[in-house]
Amino acid sequence: MKSLEELRAIKAAAQSRLGIRNDDAAAVKVVVSMGTCGIAAGARPVLNAFTEEIAKHNLQNVAVSQTGCTGHCPDEPVVDVYVGNAEKVTYVKMTPEKAARVVAEHIVNGSVVTEYTAGAATK
Repeated sequence: MKSLEELRAIKAAAQSRLGIRNDDAAAVKVVVSMGTCGIAAGARPVLNAFTEEIAKHNLQNVAVSQTGCTGHCPDEPVVDVYVGNAEKVTYVKMTPEKAARVVAEHIVNGSVVTEYTAGAATK
């Protein structure tokens, strides 16, 4: 049986390999909905794309995490982006290609990609 410290070390190593962080002090937080319908709609490649793009841009102080179902099943995969104290931005029907654009335009340059947001996607 492993000790609690050994389990924590295993968890930290796995999270660093996946690029997933849950850091309350992060300036930017990316939360990918990973409920059953989200995963079925392709949320896992979207999560991977966010972590890869963040690493590619060598961004520090960005936390990528996952959550369960958010109740937006028809719009999955759903991603919420929190930048500082600004209101969250919800991106819907995400793909890995869209994730790359969100990182480049929203997270790096501060410009929301409005055509991917919840309000624009339903019009």
